[in-house]
Amino acid sequence: MAPRFVGRLGIADAVTVGGAALGFLATAVALVDVRLAAQFVLLAAVADGLDGVLARRFGGTPVGPHLDSLSDVVSFGVAPAMVVMAVIEGAATGEGRAVLAFGIPALFVAMAVVRLGLYTAYDTKDTRTVGVPTTLAATTLAAGILAGIDDPVAVLSITAAFCYLMVSPIRYPDLLARDALLMGVVHVLAVLVPGFQGGMFPVALVTLALAYLVLGPRFYWGENERHGLEGKRS
Repeated sequence: MAPRFVGRLGIADAVTVGGAALGFLATAVALVDVRLAAQFVLLAAVADGLDGVLARRFGGTPVGPHLDSLSDVVSFGVAPAMVVMAVIEGAATGEGRAVLAFGIPALFVAMAVVRLGLYTAYDTKDTRTVGVPTTLAATTLAAGILAGIDDPVAVLSITAAFCYLMVSPIRYPDLLARDALLMGVVHVLAVLVPGFQGGMFPVALVTLALAYLVLGPRFYWGENERHGLEGKRS
């Protein structure tokens, strides 16, 4: 007897589920090799972009948006929080620091869950999304680690900022296909050759992410009305 999902999931859904598996791998190896964990997070982000492309090309399924958000909880909520924990491991001495060291990553996961739930309920049919996307928050943290940003205070501070930004009222426009493709290429290069030219590609990814984070809500003209929203994923 075939599993229940046979015939009900599309190719985009299969990629989404694969992204969740990559998120698990990032979580599993974070305390052993934090850079490898960061690379898995970036690979999950590539899968997250690819599933949207496939959904638009071949059509989505009713379960797609729900699978997408569930996958993102693992890949862009739990996995980056574990990467942060790996960076600060051993640096949190004293009860107060330990509370922050555990509390901020836990809060990051909680806010990612809230953000993804709100996205699935309200934003999937819109050309803008409210709050910083979890994918952007996670990949900025992961790319930062690969770029050499490993000071525990800095990493915790950035993580704390994303805890608010993910549930903030700031509206972000969807990326145009060409810009999403550019980001995807940089993601792949940051994974394959993270140390090339002194970490050029992770640095480029952090730079692009921060530019969109700061300038996107006001200056980015990449809304997708003319391209349609069928198959949009988070």
